[in-house]
Amino acid sequence: MTYSNQPLIKIENLSYAYPRRGSVLNAINFVLHRSERVVINGDNGAGKTTLLHLIVGLKKAKQGKIIGFGENCKTEKQFNQLRAKAGLLFQDPDDQLFCPTVLEDVMFGPLNLGFTKQQAIEKSLQTLKQLGMQGFESRITHQLSGGEKRMITLASVLVMEPQVLILDEPTNALDEKAKMRLLNVLQALPQAMIIISHDKIFSDQLATRQLNLQDGLLTEASNPSVAVA
Repeated sequence: MTYSNQPLIKIENLSYAYPRRGSVLNAINFVLHRSERVVINGDNGAGKTTLLHLIVGLKKAKQGKIIGFGENCKTEKQFNQLRAKAGLLFQDPDDQLFCPTVLEDVMFGPLNLGFTKQQAIEKSLQTLKQLGMQGFESRITHQLSGGEKRMITLASVLVMEPQVLILDEPTNALDEKAKMRLLNVLQALPQAMIIISHDKIFSDQLATRQLNLQDGLLTEASNPSVAVA
């Protein structure tokens, strides 16, 4: 059980370097609490996506700690447990959707968790309905529009009932109508969030706190309109 005063995710002195690029993260610290929606800003190549991948164990830290839901994560088993509670939405929906139909994509996670097929179907239909995507169950995933794909990837994450959503450029390739629909959905969700977005209008409407990642350092953004926890 995660107690209300315990951080959901905590990063201590995390560093990472690529062989040819050198250091992208330099002993950074970060804490995510319940109900927070933290936006991380930074230039292309600053290491924002790298940071998200480190948090969920898709990359391995060279130095530092990643503490997820009270546990210092080191092994793949520990990161698997973290990923069950912290769902990552990839920048490109096509990297996340690989089944023939929408329903099969959304069911994939619950089936892997050991739910029966009927239970997985029921959970998936409920989640699609929550996102206004009922009626898409039999649609061919790769034939969907960009906005529709984004909502299905979100459904495939939300069906796992995560405590944290980690969103990498969620408005990537979306038109204004799709962006507004996604914004309205995210604003209504109870999960804590870590968000990377170059869409300042979008991220400003979501953020409870904003950070800047620059020169390997993560610092509080100096924006008086944004509440800092």
